[in-house]
Amino acid sequence: MSVVTEIAADVYRISTFVPGFGIQFNQFLIKDEEPFLMHTAFRTLFDVTREAVAKVIDPATLRWIGYSHFEPDECGALNSYLAIAPRAEPLASFVGSNVMLRDFSDRPAKVVADGDVIETGKHRVRFVSTPHVPHCWDAGLFFDETSGTLLCSDLFFHPGDPEALTETSVVEPARAAMTASLSGPMANDVPYTPHTDSTLQRLADLKPRTLALMHGSAFHGDGEQALRDLAGVWKELLAGRTRL
Repeated sequence: MSVVTEIAADVYRISTFVPGFGIQFNQFLIKDEEPFLMHTAFRTLFDVTREAVAKVIDPATLRWIGYSHFEPDECGALNSYLAIAPRAEPLASFVGSNVMLRDFSDRPAKVVADGDVIETGKHRVRFVSTPHVPHCWDAGLFFDETSGTLLCSDLFFHPGDPEALTETSVVEPARAAMTASLSGPMANDVPYTPHTDSTLQRLADLKPRTLALMHGSAFHGDGEQALRDLAGVWKELLAGRTRL
């Protein structure tokens, strides 16, 4: 079962806790004239998440489907959504479209470059290219300028099934999760490149008021400071350990 929570004006968090993973898989739906869905979750979760989307809009009216990087929890159910939403188009970076979705997607993606804006009606959603932040060559994030919400994928990852929205810092849970992972099989899941810090600082410059985490509580507050603090945590824990 997925839990639906409005975390900002017209921005809905759809959260599915999967005990086998011990983490939440969160999607985000912007309700507007041209509805925008961030993340599709796994193909195997499609029926559950579709029912949750239907609590907010008719899933057949979806217009845009975004994700950060090519992984099954980000876009595994993409084709399932395309099958029920005839006007829906995936949004992807040049790399994501041409290297991944050209073969995977049943419908061509709309290629978005750094800074491109999708107008969904009342909302303006900007694409920010973030290669290797948090993972993968094709990575990018979406920022809803209208509500000040950064759809930030795996940034600030923390496990468990916490509350939907918090005003308490999400930096320390993210630090604890990353510290724990460094001694396990996921030790190198986040690369640290010469561009990592500047990318996180660019995201902080957006001054988001809400951080929409894919895994963990969404955060409402000073998103700029949270991102600068996260950049410091990554530099402390990762610089010199993983590098491309």
